[in-house]
Amino acid sequence: MIVRISGEGQYELPDTDAERLNELDNRAVATAEQNDEAGFRELWTQMLELVRADGNELSEDELMESDVILPPRDISFAEAQGEFTGEGLIPD
Repeated sequence: MIVRISGEGQYELPDTDAERLNELDNRAVATAEQNDEAGFRELWTQMLELVRADGNELSEDELMESDVILPPRDISFAEAQGEFTGEGLIPD
C-alpha cells in the first residue's frame, strides 16, 4: 500500500500493516464524531508513527500513485472532523 503523508512524502507500507492502519482510521473517525479531540490526537499520532516506522519512504523521484493520502501532521481538529467521516480515509 502506498501512503502519502501530505507535506512529507510517500511511504510503501507492508500489506500486513494496512489492516492496522484501517483500524486506527476507523477509531479516529469515531473520536472525531464524538468530539473527542484528545482521543483523536492520540490515534492520529499512532497512524503517522505506524506509517513512518513500518513504511519504506520512497524517494522524490520515485513518485507513485497513492492508495491513501493522510492529511498533514498539524491538521486542526476542525479540519479532521471534516475529513474523518463515514468510512474514514481508508474505505473498508
